[in-house]
Amino acid sequence: MPRTARAACIRARVATYSGTVSRPLRDVPPRAEDLLDALGPALDGAGPAVRVATATGWDHAAAVAVDDDVALAVATSGSTGEPRTALLTASALRASGRATERRLAGPGRWLLVLPVEHVAGLQVLVRSVLAGTRPVVALGTPFTATRFAAAVADLRTGTPAGTPTYTSLVPTQLVRVLDDEAATDAARTLDAVLLGGAAAPAPLLERARAAGVRVVTTYGMTETCGGCVYDGVPLDGVRVRLDASGRVLLGGDVLTAGYLGRPDLDPFVTLDGSRWLRTNDLGRLDDGVLSVLGRADDVVVTGGVNVAPAAVEAALAAAPGVAEALVVGVPDETWGQAVGALVVPTDPAAPPTLADLRAHVTAALGPAHAPQHLVVVGALPLRGPGKPDRRAAAALVVDHVSSPAPHAGPTTTSGSTA
Repeated sequence: MPRTARAACIRARVATYSGTVSRPLRDVPPRAEDLLDALGPALDGAGPAVRVATATGWDHAAAVAVDDDVALAVATSGSTGEPRTALLTASALRASGRATERRLAGPGRWLLVLPVEHVAGLQVLVRSVLAGTRPVVALGTPFTATRFAAAVADLRTGTPAGTPTYTSLVPTQLVRVLDDEAATDAARTLDAVLLGGAAAPAPLLERARAAGVRVVTTYGMTETCGGCVYDGVPLDGVRVRLDASGRVLLGGDVLTAGYLGRPDLDPFVTLDGSRWLRTNDLGRLDDGVLSVLGRADDVVVTGGVNVAPAAVEAALAAAPGVAEALVVGVPDETWGQAVGALVVPTDPAAPPTLADLRAHVTAALGPAHAPQHLVVVGALPLRGPGKPDRRAAAALVVDHVSSPAPHAGPTTTSGSTA
């Protein structure tokens, strides 16, 4: 966008979010009951807009009012860098909720096991308000299969016959559910388990579906009111396209109005007269079905070859002895970057070796994609609502590269190869 046009756009957005704001923005503690009481009035316009107060608090010197149509201010996960607060309108949240109901089995009752500080957990509450139901809340750290099974039992007991039941999980939670027989039996009774927050390995999805768990993969972000593409297919009212570089563009009636106090941030483009969110994700469209290939800034350039971590992670997840995998790039004097992998083994006493994993990935994707460094861990580093923490993962790999001897402890080892 030319500088003059961008300046005009920023001035317009400043006017929108600074000069004509009139609706108060209320901080609500991150408790489900408090949020449920506040969300109804926020959605129907009878009360102030809502944002979740965090442990570190908000900058109360910033804007304390928003546009009349904004219902919810939600902090992003920070996966694209500096966290920001997206402004979600009541109409966008309603469009998202109603489209979800149409894609699933209709309005239902929800189980909340995701933190309400992020959009996935908040959407469980929003969908409950729209459906006129009260969710079962089973928050707690760490997430346990036992607590999940008990919460599903409560959900089933208190739900009228014929009312669908749902929950939203991240992949790490689903792994724990499937590792427990009682939790798997409980999950099987739900009409849908939305799975998002991070890429779901194909073996995990196959395992869940083989167990009879009705998993629906979701793709979206805070700026799209959460998941807006289910099992690769856009929800009603959502549009998907790719730009010339392969980045995913999302359009439709679920888009954020902008960012609180940041009129300088403008991730939108106008194409064919429509507003589109330009994401940082690379994708592929096959007959209208979207496959997300990973983040553009996560691509590892090693020896002049572009390596998509998501592809390597999928290959590693299919290797014998691997429960979960996370792939990052680390500095390398010879190759520019080297491919590093964190792996959670299925059997901590017999973790896969670097040589075996290199052979497996080479056969699937070619030698340039094979990991050059391996760190075996008990659990992947996560942040926010269960997203992989690639910065922490890269730091672990760099630490092991600089300390060739394996770290003490039964669950963490490392190795490297040229």
